[in-house]
Amino acid sequence: MYYIYIATGAALLLSFVVSREKTFQALRIAYRRLAKILPAFLVMLVLVSIVLFLVPESLISTYLGGNNRYVGVLIGAVLGSVVLMPGFIAYPLCGILLQKGVAYMVLSAFSTTLMMVGVLTYPVEKAYLGTKVTVIRNLISFAIALLVALATGLFFGEVF
Repeated sequence: MYYIYIATGAALLLSFVVSREKTFQALRIAYRRLAKILPAFLVMLVLVSIVLFLVPESLISTYLGGNNRYVGVLIGAVLGSVVLMPGFIAYPLCGILLQKGVAYMVLSAFSTTLMMVGVLTYPVEKAYLGTKVTVIRNLISFAIALLVALATGLFFGEVF
């Protein structure tokens, strides 16, 4: 992680040397964007933390991290398809769930369907793309998410 900080600092210093004005302008834009998303990020992080505190670890382990990982993958994929959550909230949540013992392939199914499948966004998508295209896109995305989860399980040795 320190390499990323060092590379970012070096790039910022190089940018400062090349053009002070553009660097300060970019920093102002970055600050405004951070200030814009920070309240939502903090609220979601607090809410996720409260929910994870209130939900017993045994419940999480039973449904998502139990012995039958394939059931956990399906539950994670369905939850990811239904829940509407931005990526900057979903990935820290996956890190917390990983610490609670949830398998990588379950987290992969959850996060992939979260980004690719949109049950709650169906009405908006239907208005722009039509019913047939929306349903086909969501079904293909769901299937791809399951394949990604299987590949993740193979990579981490969780399948067999």
